[in-house]
Amino acid sequence: MTKSEKMKSVNKYAAGFAGLVLTGMALVSCQKTFDEKISQQTNFNSSSIVQVYNGTLNATRNYVYVDSKPMNGAAIAYGAVFPATGYGFSVPIGIKAFLIRDTLTATTQTQLSFAQNMQGGKNYTIFMFDTITAAKQKTVETPIVIPEDTTARVRFANFVYSRNIIPAIDVFSKKRNQNIFTNVNVTDVTSFIPYASDLTDTLSLRSTGTTTELVALNGFTPRAKRSYTVVFRGRYENTTGTVARTVSTFANY
Repeated sequence: MTKSEKMKSVNKYAAGFAGLVLTGMALVSCQKTFDEKISQQTNFNSSSIVQVYNGTLNATRNYVYVDSKPMNGAAIAYGAVFPATGYGFSVPIGIKAFLIRDTLTATTQTQLSFAQNMQGGKNYTIFMFDTITAAKQKTVETPIVIPEDTTARVRFANFVYSRNIIPAIDVFSKKRNQNIFTNVNVTDVTSFIPYASDLTDTLSLRSTGTTTELVALNGFTPRAKRSYTVVFRGRYENTTGTVARTVSTFANY
C-alpha cells in the first residue's frame, strides 16, 4: 500500500469514527426522561373526594375555596356540577373551612361559609340550593360502591325551591311501572338503589300519593357499574322561564 493509500484509509477511519460519535451523541440527546414536577396522588386514605352541585336559583359565577385555596378555575353556573369532568376534587382530611361565593364585586349572592369534617377515603357531595339572596348548602356523604354485576346505582335529591310549604315527591319509573322513591321532602337525599343499566327509562316526578306529573326526566340511561344522582331543582311554582322546575342527573362515579 502506498503512502497516499494509507493516508486515505486513515482519513476514512477517522471520518467513520467521528460519525459514530455524533450518532451516539444524537441518540443520547433524543433520549427523553420524565421529570415529575407535580407529585401524583395514589393513596386517598389521607384525603376525601368532593363534588359540588349548584342548585341555587340564578347563581352564575360560583367559586369554591377550601382553607382559602381556590378549587375551580371556571365558574360553576346554576344547574352545573363541579368538576364538570371526573368525579370530584381531593380535599385533605380534618375540619376544613369551605367558602363558596360569586366573585363579582356587585353580586347580591350571599356567601356560603361553613366548616366540614372530611374523613379519609370518603366521598361527599355539596348541594347548593335556595336563592342567591338566601343561599344554603347541604353536604352529604356519597358512598361509592361498584356493583359486582351489571347494574347501576341511583339516588334522588329534592332541592326544588318554594316560598310555601309544598308536598313531598314520589319518583315513578315508567319502565318499572312503580315508584322507585317515595315521600322525599325538600332537602332530602335518598340512599342509592340498584338500577338496571343500559335501559332507557322515563322518571316522572309527582306529588306524593298522586299521579299528577310535575316534571319528567326523559331518556334516563344509566351505565353499568356507575352511580347517579337525580336532582329536582328550580322554582316549584313556575313551569316556564330560566328557573322553571326541572329534573336533571349527574354521575357520582
